[in-house]
Formats: sequence, structure tokens, C-alpha cells
Amino acid sequence: MATFEYSATTVSDRLMKGVIEAGSVQEATELLEQMRLKVSSLEKARPERPKTPIARTEFLLFNQQLASLTKAGIPLERGLRELSKDVASRPMRKLIDSVVTDLESGMSIERAFERRKQYFPPLYGRILKAGVETGRLSEMLTSLNRHLEISNQTRRIVFEATAYPAVVFVMGFIIITFVLVFLVPQFRDVLEEMVEGRQLPALTQLVFALPENVKYLWLVLGCAVVVLVGINAFLRLFPAGRRFRESIILNAPIFGALFHSSILSKMSEAMAMTVAAGCDMPTCLRLSADATGSDKMVKESDTIARQIEQGAGILEAGQLCRVMPRFFLYSIQLGTQRNELQDSLRSLSDMYTQQVRCTQVRLQVVLLPVMIIFVGLFIMLCVLAMFLPMISVVQSLSGG
Repeated sequence: MATFEYSATTVSDRLMKGVIEAGSVQEATELLEQMRLKVSSLEKARPERPKTPIARTEFLLFNQQLASLTKAGIPLERGLRELSKDVASRPMRKLIDSVVTDLESGMSIERAFERRKQYFPPLYGRILKAGVETGRLSEMLTSLNRHLEISNQTRRIVFEATAYPAVVFVMGFIIITFVLVFLVPQFRDVLEEMVEGRQLPALTQLVFALPENVKYLWLVLGCAVVVLVGINAFLRLFPAGRRFRESIILNAPIFGALFHSSILSKMSEAMAMTVAAGCDMPTCLRLSADATGSDKMVKESDTIARQIEQGAGILEAGQLCRVMPRFFLYSIQLGTQRNELQDSLRSLSDMYTQQVRCTQVRLQVVLLPVMIIFVGLFIMLCVLAMFLPMISVVQSLSGG
């Protein structure tokens, strides 16, 4: 069952907004019509991501240990029980024990993990179920660890790449502020006395005026940051806003390519996992898109999935896609035709992860020299402004 956000009007023309659970958009529309509501908009809601008491690194270690135990032929329930004894984290130990209790009472593995989906990565219960049914649980868990490590690595690279410009920008402003506040004022009295009442050059007057206004520059910068953070928080509240925010990021120079490659990397790896779990292509697209955290990818994947369910090919279905490039869809189609879909998706994931790394390196290579040149030019102008009055005095003395 999926959750949909809707906007509708009642029989008395009153506007209503809310959420409804249904298996598809069509089913949700029918349920709302049965409630005598006239639907004006209906969109799949982005699932909330509750905070988890399990650290990401701790889960990776747990999953790898479970893979090793199942490879040794130990039954899943026994393996989980043994792992809970060795886990240092008390919340993690209680969580594992509760899962084992459900399994021993006869509950299916998928249902047991579905009840605790806020604590585990997306698809975890489905992956375990597929591994148990196919006898490839250890291989599936190892593949899952690879997926999580790639996702974490991509997330870290994107964070570093976006944090780096902010740090460089702030450092540049601090250097400029130090020059204006502490160095420039020391020359003012000396130069005014030197020119003996004559007017200072325009550049010198401009530089002397800057220290008095530097606090206003910082105030404007601070307000701009607060406004941008507020707009970002507001846009994240509803699906259309999140898609608009993504569009802005995707169209940004360098950062757009970085963000786009990171989405495709996570999408490829998640699809490889769902294919290994035995999902059909529409289900694979929908589940994998949810794992990327991108609303635009979720919308495009759902559109492609619905067209595939109606008999269209993936290339035909993805003609109007913007987040999924043509090459991405073509590789999936080719992998399907050659019965090498999982390998093709892993290759795509590696390729897009490498693109993220290359974009990050290019950003760092370009940004630092630009900042150095900018700060250097500013300091050069300040030095020139200090020397211009001296030059004018020397020229007047030579002429006299």
C-alpha cells in the first residue's frame, strides 16, 4: 500500500486536503470518489524517514556479520540470536531480539522487518525474504552492504563537495574583513596628513569607506543565508516544492552534475538489489526510486512503471524523462535483452559514482584558485589605494 496526498472539494464546494492509503493512483481516486469528493490533485506522498537509533556504521557491521553467519550455514533465527549477544548497542540488541521473537512465533521474515521499517534501510525485509527463498541469503546480504557503502560514499562526497565552497567563501570573507577592519584604518590618518588637506583619490576614499560598512555586509550575508535556509525548509514540506528545489539544484553549474550523478548511482545500485531479489521491472523502478530520496526520480519512475505495465518498452516509456538519461534507460534495456541486467546496473552504479568523484575533484581544483585570485585582487586594490596618495604627493613635489 502507498500513501497519496490529495486536494479535493466536497459536495458543498469546500476545499479538503489530506492523505489516503491505496494500492495505486486509480484506486486512491476511486476511494475518494466513493467519499463523494471531487479530486483536483493527487500525488504520491514522500515517505517520512524517522530517526533511527542505529548508527549507519553499526548496521553495516551487523549486516556483514549476519552475512558471514548465514554463509556458514547457521539458520537465520539462530544467527540473529547469536549476533544480539555480541552487539554493544543496547537499542540494537533489543531490536534484534524482538525480530527473532517474531520469527520464532511463525511470522514471515518480510513482515517482521516491515513492522520495524523505520529502523532498517529500504528493501531490507524484501532482500532477506528473497535470500531465504533462493538460498542465496549470504550473497544478498553482501550485495546489500555494497549498496549501502556506495550510498554512504556518494552522500559523503556530495556533502564534502557542497561544504567546501561554503568554507572557502567564509574564509575569503574573514580575510577581507581582517584587512578592512585592522589594516586599512591604520593608514587613514597618515595619508590624510600627508596630502595636507587635498582630496584623496577616489579609490582610496572607497577603500576607507568600506571598514565603516563591513558590518552591514556581514548583516546582509547573514540575512541572505537565513532566507535561503527558510525557503529550503518551506519547499521540503510538500512534493511540488521538493521537485522545484531539485530542479534548481539540477540546473546549477557543477553542483547540478554532482547531484544528478549521485541520484543515478543510488538508483542503479538499488535496482541491482531489487532485480536480485526477484522483483519485476515496474516494482523494481518504484522501490529503487524511493531509495534515492529524489521526488523527481520517484515521479519519473512511477510514470515509466505504469507505461511498462501497459505494455510499453522502457525506452519508449522514458522518452520524456529528464532525470533518467537516455543512456541509463538504454543500458537497462540492453541488459534485459542479454540477460545481464544485474551486471549492467552494477556497472552503471560504478560509472556514476566515479563521475561524482571526478566532479568533486574538479570543483575543488577550480574553486580554491578562484578564491585566491579574488582575495589577491582585493588586497592589491587596497595596497594600490594606500599608495596612490603617496604617488600624488611625490608628483606634486617633483613639479614644485
